[in-house]
Amino acid sequence: MNLKKIYSTKMFTATAIRHDLIFKQASGTSRGVLTKKTSWFIKIWFDDEPEMFGVGECGLLKGLSFDDKEGYEDKLFDVCTNINEYINNFHSTLKEFPSIRFGLEMALMDIRGLGQRLFYKTDFTAKKAGIPINGLIWMGTEAFMQQQIEEKLEAGFDCIKMKIGAINFDSEYEILKNLRQRFAKETLEIRVDANGAFEANEALEKLELLSKLDLHSIEQPIKQGQITEMTSLCAKTPLAIALDEELIGIHELNAKKELLETIKPQYIILKPSLVGGFKASEEWIILAKKMGIDWWATSALESNIGLNAIAQWTASLDTTKYQGLGTGSLYTNNITAPLEIRKGHLWMNDDVFDMKMFF
Repeated sequence: MNLKKIYSTKMFTATAIRHDLIFKQASGTSRGVLTKKTSWFIKIWFDDEPEMFGVGECGLLKGLSFDDKEGYEDKLFDVCTNINEYINNFHSTLKEFPSIRFGLEMALMDIRGLGQRLFYKTDFTAKKAGIPINGLIWMGTEAFMQQQIEEKLEAGFDCIKMKIGAINFDSEYEILKNLRQRFAKETLEIRVDANGAFEANEALEKLELLSKLDLHSIEQPIKQGQITEMTSLCAKTPLAIALDEELIGIHELNAKKELLETIKPQYIILKPSLVGGFKASEEWIILAKKMGIDWWATSALESNIGLNAIAQWTASLDTTKYQGLGTGSLYTNNITAPLEIRKGHLWMNDDVFDMKMFF
């Protein structure tokens, strides 16, 4: 379906639907403990074909998303009310609302695929290949973190990502040290995610300690916005640094280029809900590749609707790196989707989407 040809002859209708996702168990990060996550969904359809609709998820994370601000819901409903005014220019007009921009981008792509939640044709969507993903270890007590590690190893994960920065650093280091003593780096890739927990004046010392464990990388060791400090850290670090939160709120191409040229990280991490969607993410990728900076994608705790789209997009980019796409099993009330994790890989299966809430 060529949407450009029919935009001028057909009219869209859109609505927004809220869904509160409930965590099976409280999940800890250095920014606090998560028990619930609210997603908004944009449902869009042609006036003369209401039975065929597209759905896009606006994955807003409280305290982290750039558009977590007063007026968010008003903007979301304005987009739905005036959908026909937004569809041709939303990438520019919704830059200040990256999660809504992504939700609309996803919904329009879904319409293009005739409302089948099929965004790209790849070996992944053909069920011929899975996407290698990391096993995520949430913060908590030492016993709880160790329990999660054993569960991920038993499930066949070859890459473990452990969130750090909430409990005592020495305790976290011991957990990582014991894990590395059990598995060489050739057998198990270990990543850590500090979510900006380290103080700038102590970060390098901690990175030097962590580097002794043959870790793959550390995500966002210090809080975003400390450009001078992060630049110095990336230049001196013995452990590869991946920028995550640092990308949030950077909308313009020149600003993206300037950030990467200044900080020169080893990796960037792309969360489409937080940076404005697939088009915006691909701008980061193109710039990063020119500078020799690598990347991987991560979900931002979306439901299976958003996770499905992000996984399909990631698979279309032909990357072999471990991705952060294993969050579909976190919730008690997620939307049933044809996704499952098998031996550390995300696969599509023969299940169908349960779309009852959208009718």
